[in-house]
Amino acid sequence: MTVPRKVVAGNWKMNHGPEEAREFPLGLNIGDNVTAHVLLFPPALALAGLRAGLESAGLAQRVHLGVQNVHAEDSGAFTGEISAPMAAAAGARYVLVGHSERRHVFGETDGDTLQKVAAVLRSGLTPVLCVGEKLGEREADRVEEVILRQLDAVLGSDTIRSKVASGDAPFLLAYEPVWAIGTGRTATPDDASAAHQALRNHLVERLGSSVGRAVPILYGGSVKPDNAGELMEAPEVDGVLVGGASLDPDGFSRIIQAA
Repeated sequence: MTVPRKVVAGNWKMNHGPEEAREFPLGLNIGDNVTAHVLLFPPALALAGLRAGLESAGLAQRVHLGVQNVHAEDSGAFTGEISAPMAAAAGARYVLVGHSERRHVFGETDGDTLQKVAAVLRSGLTPVLCVGEKLGEREADRVEEVILRQLDAVLGSDTIRSKVASGDAPFLLAYEPVWAIGTGRTATPDDASAAHQALRNHLVERLGSSVGRAVPILYGGSVKPDNAGELMEAPEVDGVLVGGASLDPDGFSRIIQAA
């Protein structure tokens, strides 16, 4: 595994067009002392603008780009979709897969996440697999059942598991409790650590100790500048997946610095 453990990722969702994306890097404050691995996931139409802005600001080597979604096929009659090879050609290196909004707004299944992770790996990109429970599932004490099922939907594939376990295919995991996304509610550091520990144990079981302990596990769910540091200090929290707070370059810079 070549992906560093401390990661700060920003998911812009359907915000910031090409010109806003081009201007965004001008407001970033990433000093030489920052060691975090920084990722940004703009809308697909804003990727080129953000890439150009990072190059102009001298940050192209400091901030890595990803896309928020890809289709499982490499090409075809799929109007409105983008493929993993297209994302790679546009400069993306990471792909979010299984984000809660893809699952619960667009109806994507565990089977869909499996096919998309396969497509991402096939194109030489790095998947960031998102898992998380809804409020009712948490209240029913089903957190581990849900998140391990979502993880196993991907690692249950012999092909994918062997690729990741060999160390040849970088792989990131993000725990994002659905009830804490965009609601202002945040899992406590203890809540996050408990879920991350369950995921870590399962990664070790599935991938072996060396690779299983090296996979970064990010926390996502109402992460803000004032709680990011505390969350990232929690055991087994290797970074954060930031939503709304990543839209402001100053606030996002503060989160990066907290890492």
